[in-house]
Amino acid sequence: MNDALSNEPLRDFVRDRVDSDLKAGKYPKVVTRFPPEPNGYLHLGHAKSICLNFGIALENKGVCNLRFDDTNPVKEDKEYVNSIISDVNWLIEGWADSVLSEKTYFASEYFDQLYGYAVQLIKDDKAYVCDLQPEEWEDYRGVPEEPGKESPCRSRAPEENLVLFERMRAGEFAEGQKTLRAKIDMTSPNLHMRDPVIYRIRHEEHHHAGNKWCIYPMYDFTHCLSDSIEGISHSICTLEFEVHRPLYDWVLDSLPVPHPRPYQHEFSRLNPTYMVMSKRKLLQLVEEGHVSGWDDPRMPTIAGYRRRGFTASSIRNFCQGVGVTKYKGVTDVGLLENSIRDELNKTAARRCAVLDPLEVILDNYPEAQSEVLEAVNNPEEENAGVREVPFSKRLYIERADFMEDPPKKFFRLAPGREVRLRYAYYITCQSVEKDKEGNIVRIHCTYDPETRGGDSPDGRKVKGTIHWVSADHAVDFEVRLYDRLFTRENPESEGDFLDCINPDSLKVITAKAEPSIKEVTVGQRVQFERLGYFTPDVVDTSVGKPVFNRIVGLRDSWAKIAKK
Repeated sequence: MNDALSNEPLRDFVRDRVDSDLKAGKYPKVVTRFPPEPNGYLHLGHAKSICLNFGIALENKGVCNLRFDDTNPVKEDKEYVNSIISDVNWLIEGWADSVLSEKTYFASEYFDQLYGYAVQLIKDDKAYVCDLQPEEWEDYRGVPEEPGKESPCRSRAPEENLVLFERMRAGEFAEGQKTLRAKIDMTSPNLHMRDPVIYRIRHEEHHHAGNKWCIYPMYDFTHCLSDSIEGISHSICTLEFEVHRPLYDWVLDSLPVPHPRPYQHEFSRLNPTYMVMSKRKLLQLVEEGHVSGWDDPRMPTIAGYRRRGFTASSIRNFCQGVGVTKYKGVTDVGLLENSIRDELNKTAARRCAVLDPLEVILDNYPEAQSEVLEAVNNPEEENAGVREVPFSKRLYIERADFMEDPPKKFFRLAPGREVRLRYAYYITCQSVEKDKEGNIVRIHCTYDPETRGGDSPDGRKVKGTIHWVSADHAVDFEVRLYDRLFTRENPESEGDFLDCINPDSLKVITAKAEPSIKEVTVGQRVQFERLGYFTPDVVDTSVGKPVFNRIVGLRDSWAKIAKK
């Protein structure tokens, strides 16, 4: 792993706290964790948390656990578990041996121990079985400005609560009929401290625990105890959990957990422009068919970015560049796009492709003749070498590279104008062919055979250089031009977020490319000269049927739109 995360010392308030704790001897080693709920695919916000938790472990020669906080059997699924494992292993490539703990953890594997902790709270008169329904509890809990009302069940004796809780476990009650609540403080201004539910009834099979349980612990009860069981030193999460921290501490303070116990630290979540980051809304996009799936290359999921062709290092470098703060800001997604541009500009081999072909006939080029020219694989890498590209009488150029009546600052091909064909010759447009409707179907040019390689021996200069492919040797292939999924910087700023779905977020075309395109394999990334960076689609590419995804264009076309 050669990106900056492993080469440069990083500093932020979380790392400063970790350093302080280690210097004070508070923990024998750093143990962090990344604890997703398996109720969807990981998105870019999770990538920031992964990089932070695994990065801190790496920097301090500690470990980071991958743990599934799987406490809700209704929404969780093995598909999500498998996708998360795949995403984490891909994103932290090169870290696994030294940082990732040897096993994958599941909170559901602690259910017996968590049940025992709940029983202990009941015995200590710190938890009780409540009969109030959710809608009733809203009235009892009240609002932060006024004290809540105690549940009529709050005064039940521990012995009665133990019996009821055991009956809950035995499946004697319907869902919602009873809950187990922590007995804390109904006058607290923090609503999470007003006797929160710590167990509820769910008659559902669990993806990992099977049918053993019909009562399931709540996240706030499970999370802190799972951290304790695993010996986590620093429980690092996003700012929305800051208000949950008093409950995190209360649970650990109220039970005989081993010390030193973990402490929670919060940082600002990632809010990129032109995206939604809610799993519920991402699921809606999938279920309603607005995208092809969780790994659709327009989705802000790690799987989507991987399929689109982003590298793990580009995402890690983006997360590092964003930084770790408590400031609730918005991040320009252009920073991520620039991260992959910077990387691929140095590493991606160059190829020529024409996405919107216009036929060019070189009238003075010999019939039935072709030749082989040399093209540089990557001008940014001196050892990248060259490749052979065929040249012939018939060529394709981009339709946008020709105008019959061009404006002053148009420096590409036009009637009577001379341009350079990259790696090839100077050509001059002589005439235009049109169909009955007046559409240009092909143009006729002449070439200067003395300019082979793209330079004129007489020293004359041309202002325009365009790319091309030989029509007689061109390979047809499918190209998927992906763009941002939403047209607004903040899709949730007004109205329904679905109203600003970008109708041009995907265009599928058949393009023409030089023959060497057939040698590009899945996992490779190339620059189609003057067009952008592309990669074969990992799902739909097959032998003889290449399908290329556009990773990103050469420039940020949205920057101009934002300035308008």
